Amino acid sequence: MIADYDGDITSLFNMDYSGDVPILATRNLVIFPGIVMPIIVGRNASMNLVQKLEKDKSGDGIFAVFCQKDPNVEHPDTNDLFEYGVFAKLIRILELPGTNNKTAIVQGLGRCRLLDIVKKRPYYVGNVTSSREYVPADNDTEYYTAFEDLNNMATEYVHKSDEIPDESLVAMRNITHPTMLLNFICSNLPLNTTDKMKLLKEDALKERLFMLLRILSRETQLLQLKQDIRTKTREDLDEQQREYFLQQQIKNIKEELGNGEGSPERKELERKANTKKWPEEVKKVFTKELDKLDTLNPQSPDYSVLLNYLQTMVGLPWNEFTTDDLDLKRAQKVLDRDHYGMEKVKERILEYMAVLQLRGNMKSPIICLYGPPGVGKTSLGKSIAEAMKRKYVRMSLGGLHDEAEIRGHRRTYIGAMPGRIIKSIQKAGSSNPVFILDEIDKVTQNTINGDPASALLEVLDPEQNNAFHDNYLDVDYDLSKVLFIATANNLGTIPRPLLDRMEIIEVSGYITEEKVEIAKRHLIPKEKVNTGLDGDKKLAFNKAAIEKIVEQYTRESGVRQLEKQVNKAFRKLAYRKAMEDELPYEKITPAEIEDLLGKPPFYRDIYQGNDYAGVVTGLAWTSVGGEILFIETSLSKGKAGKLTLTGNLGDVMKESAVIALEYVKAHVDTLGVDYRIFEQWNIHIHVPEGATPKDGPSAGITIATSIASALTQRKVRKNTAMTGEITLRGKVLPVGGIKEKILAAKRAGITDIVMCKENRKDIEEIPEKYRKGVEFHYVENVREVWDFALTDEIVEHPIDLTVEQTSTTDPSQNGEEMS
Repeated sequence: MIADYDGDITSLFNMDYSGDVPILATRNLVIFPGIVMPIIVGRNASMNLVQKLEKDKSGDGIFAVFCQKDPNVEHPDTNDLFEYGVFAKLIRILELPGTNNKTAIVQGLGRCRLLDIVKKRPYYVGNVTSSREYVPADNDTEYYTAFEDLNNMATEYVHKSDEIPDESLVAMRNITHPTMLLNFICSNLPLNTTDKMKLLKEDALKERLFMLLRILSRETQLLQLKQDIRTKTREDLDEQQREYFLQQQIKNIKEELGNGEGSPERKELERKANTKKWPEEVKKVFTKELDKLDTLNPQSPDYSVLLNYLQTMVGLPWNEFTTDDLDLKRAQKVLDRDHYGMEKVKERILEYMAVLQLRGNMKSPIICLYGPPGVGKTSLGKSIAEAMKRKYVRMSLGGLHDEAEIRGHRRTYIGAMPGRIIKSIQKAGSSNPVFILDEIDKVTQNTINGDPASALLEVLDPEQNNAFHDNYLDVDYDLSKVLFIATANNLGTIPRPLLDRMEIIEVSGYITEEKVEIAKRHLIPKEKVNTGLDGDKKLAFNKAAIEKIVEQYTRESGVRQLEKQVNKAFRKLAYRKAMEDELPYEKITPAEIEDLLGKPPFYRDIYQGNDYAGVVTGLAWTSVGGEILFIETSLSKGKAGKLTLTGNLGDVMKESAVIALEYVKAHVDTLGVDYRIFEQWNIHIHVPEGATPKDGPSAGITIATSIASALTQRKVRKNTAMTGEITLRGKVLPVGGIKEKILAAKRAGITDIVMCKENRKDIEEIPEKYRKGVEFHYVENVREVWDFALTDEIVEHPIDLTVEQTSTTDPSQNGEEMS
């Protein structure tokens, strides 16, 4: 409908006015200049305004019409209304039968802008200002040619649309003024409010025309798409398929209109994605997969698979890092507070922090801590994380047999998930946590499900892990800032390529003195709390009692069994306190230990003297610390002159015994022994505690000295022990486990230790307090060992080693070279 006007039609559009005018707020209705539209009036403020205008007999009452942004707002404010609207005048009012509402027929005049609402009662009054429109010149051929296109496209659209009656074409043909036609189509086209407001906001009529052409083109394509979808969905479908295609139709329509809201899951994913700092490539993959989500039926299995994938992507901390605390003194205090000893590990972590402090950014090292169980390798990771104020995450690799546990499963089936590396990073919520790979030596290799150990090569290679590829994510993830710390008990089971990628740091077992300190500082206070005895401040173990538990109630390198024994002692005390209302004693001494823990199951060997020929004290390293070892050699009459070895010896130790015997045979002159003794006497070498397996080359010089003592019946120097490997030439080679062996010797009362000269460097690394009271004698060959260890004193009741005369000649007489 178009109202009559007097004079030039442009007078309708260009009103020059600024000030306060009444305002009529509409819902989902946008009026354009010159167009007459019916408005249903229902709310009180609008009804008051209409009644006021109706009473104004002059008919000159001008007001402004503005559309609401949200139609659900009952009492709109300035921010609830669109900025642009039109001046209008009331044509007439119609009563709607059966309701309290009225219909106001109004005609739009010039455009205006809302500056502020100044009054809300009895009707809205706002401060507005007119907004001029710019009409193209009469000779603008592009503008008037575009109107022909507008007529054609509008006609096509009306023919295809079911919502617009064909009578609209008649009205369009009767409009000859270009501006009126443009505003008429803008007003009556079934567009959403946002699109109509964009058209109304445009000052230049030429630009408004081109914008309308673009919208008409889009709407026409939408109608064509709608018809195509209907054609495709006319088949006889079951209920679920029918529902899916209807949803698909709605989604496509919303997408084409540009106002599709998507599912709640999509909204949540988009909200989280906006906060991510991911690389551009990852963003492209995420956007592509997110677009697929709207094309899938929520009831289909593929929908849940894709949704889980997208949720995993937004759940990862892409380029999100915690801030490191690089205060080295504080870190030193934290590490020392939580763990006693472990100096090499602490030093390496502090070196890393120092370089990070100076450089500001660097690749994290890949550290492997190896050593016996219970020494605190895993718990050290927590202390490192606390010292650096990083997140902590632990992944147990024990028994891992599937490569997909590391690299993830491909998204080809329901139930696919990322690998445990990515899941742990997601759990940590940071891309630079301290990541403990526990029990890396227990990963299963070469199974039917692949080789997990080989999959770890990419994770633990600083040159590759900045682009770690998880099969589930199918995009690269940067692990270069993660501080990986692997733990292992045995390096022999770790593949060499994997071992080569890690920085190996040995965490040796604790000695008795260290265990006593750990018990005093950590275990006893902890177990007092666990057993409810922390209120008894005077209750304590003295040092001798702790040593007794360590020496006689445990056999381990770590402190797990020690912790259990301390807990057992406190449980006994808690039981007695609960029964008798008081503790039987507050100072726990060695005498009370047996009362609490029973008879000791273990005893440390002590030095047994030098009264017997052929008995020499050796030093051995075990997984639970150092031990002294007795090598016994006895001689018996026999024509074969054979060598017998007993004591559950391993192959290497047996070979050491054979080498020692051959060396003694080759140097009988040095010992003053008749060479024929080996033909008439059998040699038996035994290492006590036959139920305990023994192996290794470090008993070589001990066996050689034991044989020499038995053959000469000379005493071995008192309170002397020895360790070292020998060769056929009699050269003494260095051995390991020196620290543990020295402490075992001190506990047994040994005062002199013989070892290889090359082991001097190991002795110098051991703190002075552990070396005190022991004198070290460094040798290069077996003769030096004999010179020191064998005395000139013959044992009591020596064996008569008389050799019977035979026809056998001395091999040295035949010119045979002796070794």
